[in-house]
Amino acid sequence: MFLASSFYSDHCVQIIGGKESVPHSRPFMAKIKGSSICGGTLIKSNWVLTAAHCNITKNTEVILGIHSEKDTTKQVFKINKHIPHPCYDSGTRENDIMLLQLNKQAKLDKNVAIVKLPRVSSDLKAGTQCLVAGWGITKSGSKTPSDVLREVNVTVIARSICNDQKHYNSRLLVTKNMGDSGGPLICKGEQRGIVSCGIKCGMPQYPGIYTLLTNKYSHWIKSLFPSRYI
Repeated sequence: MFLASSFYSDHCVQIIGGKESVPHSRPFMAKIKGSSICGGTLIKSNWVLTAAHCNITKNTEVILGIHSEKDTTKQVFKINKHIPHPCYDSGTRENDIMLLQLNKQAKLDKNVAIVKLPRVSSDLKAGTQCLVAGWGITKSGSKTPSDVLREVNVTVIARSICNDQKHYNSRLLVTKNMGDSGGPLICKGEQRGIVSCGIKCGMPQYPGIYTLLTNKYSHWIKSLFPSRYI
């Protein structure tokens, strides 16, 4: 699976493989479809969590309950408003996190469910096994996103390795959105991060980069809702 990454973010993982997901095994996944494709997760029945760099327009749709868009189980929504983090920096991709308010409540069932967010945030230890899912491109050089949901196992690596100039430096440029951006980093059943963007995916010297869901972001999310969001 070809993952999106960027040269700046809060955490670092290394790609170790990819496959098609078991249909409807990730019911919290949202497909954000407009001029480009992003992933996201349902955190309330009418709110989706994604990356701030994802391009949202009046024609953007959010699709829930699918493995493929051909599925009759799909629920399609327009976006009432999008709220990027107030400190989002499009140059560095710092604070690359955004909330989308849907135009109506999703019907929760076996195919549409709310993702589990961490109640207390802590750093991920090097060696932690996690999972990323999305509808992004599946091989290098392709521009066609996957029709079906795919997922990849990833391993957290040490920050010292991630920040080494052999991996990333200030001369690198961020590539365009390829479809996995905004999707979740799932570790031990909880969403711990958000896919940021992409450079050279699948190559050991360019590990994927994710925005870690820290307490700072949890407090920001909670501040937007009058009641608990999880």
